[in-house]
Amino acid sequence: MDNFDLRKYLAEGKLFKEVEGFDKNVWIPLTQDEKSEFAQQLFDLIDTAYKPIGGHPNYNSADDIIGSEGDADYMVIDLDDDPEWDALKVSKKKSQGNKSVAMGHDGSKEAKRAAINITVLLLKQPGYFVEVSGKLKDILQSKGAPIITDEEIIRKVLKGKDIELNDDGSYQREIGGKVFSKILMGNPKV
Repeated sequence: MDNFDLRKYLAEGKLFKEVEGFDKNVWIPLTQDEKSEFAQQLFDLIDTAYKPIGGHPNYNSADDIIGSEGDADYMVIDLDDDPEWDALKVSKKKSQGNKSVAMGHDGSKEAKRAAINITVLLLKQPGYFVEVSGKLKDILQSKGAPIITDEEIIRKVLKGKDIELNDDGSYQREIGGKVFSKILMGNPKV
């Protein structure tokens, strides 16, 4: 799939269909107004996903959804009989493409699977990438998400970031005042 266009892919009904309201089992991109209206629910999904590792460094409250992280694109999916969203995918447009910056879920296996599967689908497309570590790195790798270990590409994608590369292609960098060990995955534009 050359020049992967998420909106076109979604509009073709592969993950999303143009409808009024919010359908079940389809990824829905949220408008700015919807992000504001549902900020607490969106934060709760992120918080549930990241709580086991001490929280997401950029999401400390619902205020971050419309504040410091308000420029991100948010997609949600409802997978079950209750009216609440079950999974969330967050990305930001960067000069290197669309960077996955967060995901969220309600704790159910289905929601975790949906968040992982949309992430892997996107990472296999040109112009999508993520910095990741730990168990999530292992899961994404096992599902075929491409790993980038080339130092030149890593430095181009993370231009301006202070990073310390490791021999295996991973690196350390500071995010939100904490130092993390990360690896770059996906297909960024370089």
